[in-house]
Parts: sequence; C-alpha cells; structure tokens
Amino acid sequence: MSLLARYSRWAVRSRKLHYSHLNTLSYWSFFSTSATESTQTRPSPPPIRVGLTQYAGRGVFASRRIGAGELIHTAKPVVSHPSFSSIQGVCYFCLRKLPNGVSSSEAPQTLSFCSKQCEEQSKKFFDVEKKADWSTFNDYCRLQGLKYPLLVKRLACQVISGAVSSDVLDILQPENSSSDRISKMKNEAALLRTTFQHSNIESEQLAFLTEEWYIGVLARIRINAFRIELAIGSHQDLLSSAAALVDAEAAVGNAVYVLPSLYNHDCDPNVNISWIENVDAKITALRDIEEGEELRICYIDASMDYEARQTILYEGFGFHCNCLRCVSKD
Repeated sequence: MSLLARYSRWAVRSRKLHYSHLNTLSYWSFFSTSATESTQTRPSPPPIRVGLTQYAGRGVFASRRIGAGELIHTAKPVVSHPSFSSIQGVCYFCLRKLPNGVSSSEAPQTLSFCSKQCEEQSKKFFDVEKKADWSTFNDYCRLQGLKYPLLVKRLACQVISGAVSSDVLDILQPENSSSDRISKMKNEAALLRTTFQHSNIESEQLAFLTEEWYIGVLARIRINAFRIELAIGSHQDLLSSAAALVDAEAAVGNAVYVLPSLYNHDCDPNVNISWIENVDAKITALRDIEEGEELRICYIDASMDYEARQTILYEGFGFHCNCLRCVSKD
C-alpha cells in the first residue's frame, strides 16, 4: 500500500445511488470538470463511468487505462460551508485560506471573500443570508456541536435565491435516521424556517422548506459530506510526500459533491481525493488503474490495524469491509 493511501482521512459514509439515477450524470457538466478542461471548449467527461457493483450498489469504474499520479477529474461542491473555528480565516465561498487583512467590502467583519470573483459567485445566496439574523441558529449549532445544519442553511439560501433547485441532492442516498435523530431534525427545521420568516422572506419562497425537505436533505448530507482539509502545495508535492500532506492538512469546513460521492470504500484505495487551495476536490490515481477496474477511496485513516478499521467502519459507517486487505486481516 502506498504511503499516501495510508494517510487518507474521510468524514464520509458508505454511499449508494438509486439505479434510476445512473443516467443523470450530465450533472458532472456542472459539478465536475475534466483534468483536460479548456476555457474555450465544453469540458470533456472524465475517464470514468458509473455502474453497478456486485457488492455495494453503484460504483465508479475506469473507462480507459489511468496512469499513477494522473488527475482524473476535479469537482465543485453542490454546497459547502466553513467550520465555526475557521470562519474568520477562510473565504466564505471557496474556503481558501485568507491572508491577514483580506476582507470583503460588503460582508460583515467575521465573513470575508478571497476575491471579487468569489464574492460575485456567492452574491445570490449571500444576499438572502444577509437578510436574516442567524445568531440563534448558529448558537444552537455551536452548543449542540452540529456542523451539517450549516450546510442545509446555505443550501436553503441557494434555493431561495434560485441558484439551485430544492431537489438538487435527491440523486444521493440518505442515511437511515433514528426516531430520536428525526425528532431533533424537526426542531432544527422549525428553527431554520422561523429564522427565514423573521427576515421577511416571502412565504411562497419558503414553500419547499418543510420538515420532510429538511430531514431528507440533512440525511443525505450526513452520509455524503466530506470534511475539507486544505493542503498547501502542488499536486506532485502531495503525491511524492505523504508526510508533507499530513503536516499541511487543516480542516476548514465541509462540502457535498455529486460525482465524488459515488466512490466506494477500500482500505487500500487506488484513488485519492485532495483539496489543494480551496474547496474544489481533485481526484487522483494512486497507482496504475486498468480499464474496467473500480475506483475506490478510503473513508478512514487507512494506517489503522484491521480490528480498528472494522470497528470504525461498522460503528461509524454501517458496514463490514470486505476489501482484499481486510479479507487478509492486514
């Protein structure tokens, strides 16, 4: 197993895709870009296809041979949000770390953008967000140690602004939530809706924001969100030095993607997902991959021993891993 694979860390869960959605990956024309994308032409699709596996529903497969170190594709998030601990130090849109003294002309002091481009791209949802007083909602999330409702808040602002449709995450499989968790979700949904109502958002614009919508979206976010850890450096630097990757990583927020959410888990993965400077995910081959081979990422720290991996994957992600490494109890 490569050194880089041993340091893969993922705050994600086992993911499945409804078969009826397998042909909707025109989504990647919006949410993903090929490594060979040109600014003058429409991006070509990445060298992968989505199909069904014999063991875990859907999976991502190589449509041609992929060489070690090849950047397979990049992906932009459907929704992202900085963590409370980093919110003053990163771009409120792309999560890029900010130099000292950088701030937006229009944003509150605690919220900044790294560039006019990010400020402009966030304008629609941020204009909606600025209308509301989020102190009660944010304080609730802080006290409860919650991060994913922040993603729902931003997604709701995007829907209200018309930037995305309310069903944009329906392609992703939700987790099976307990009755206790559903009860808490209902309270969060009520708090979110009340916050919008107090900001004088028209009731017609909030018609989508029901308990069912909130629970469905949060259940999908919980099982598909990635913890964003920025590594400052080039692609080749990361591939050549896993230790440097670990030293440079810093969690700055969370994000949900479409295409990256379709990769299955392996304790000895053949692809890696990294974030170099901002929230745009880069999917890279860790070794040579043959045409037709499934591409897999690692959901946890793969340097752990067999028993620890099995325990965390089952208790935290809901499945027993039967990858070749686990079958051999390595």
